[in-house]
Amino acid sequence: MGMIQAPNQTPADRLDQMVQQYEKDLLRICCMYLGDRSAAEDIVQETFLKAYKRIDSFRGESSEKTWLVRIALNCCRDYRRSAWYRYIDYRISIDQLPILSSAPPSDDHIALTMAIMKLKPKYIEVVLLYFYEGYPIREIARMLNLTEAAVSNRIHKAKQKLRTELEGGEDDEK
Repeated sequence: MGMIQAPNQTPADRLDQMVQQYEKDLLRICCMYLGDRSAAEDIVQETFLKAYKRIDSFRGESSEKTWLVRIALNCCRDYRRSAWYRYIDYRISIDQLPILSSAPPSDDHIALTMAIMKLKPKYIEVVLLYFYEGYPIREIARMLNLTEAAVSNRIHKAKQKLRTELEGGEDDEK
């Protein structure tokens, strides 16, 4: 599932490959999860540092990207729980997010992104992993230590909340 390691490849070489391949994806996920680009950059660095320390224990039960996303999400959760997080203004503008294409984002895309960033973290996680990263529900459930039903439920609730936000209505359920 993960990258095939050459017999003479060092852990540092393997980490370099992972950084080149997954850094932008992890940065986008962390940016949207935290709402703070500089904190997201720190979390991505922390993710790769933790991965490097545990690279020999990676068993290949999932892809390397899945493994890294799981580490990154755990780091994001830890950061949000910290006392420091409560004392900073973590709002960022849309132009600070990593962009996948060279075309400027449309107004609808900007509105959707901002609505996603207003969701609770448990909904942001599933939206990013399912819709942006394209992971199947089964893989997301394994990543987040949830049941597939719980992931499906969170996706459904997130879609409802986004629909309500984008249509300008009030959401009764918080």
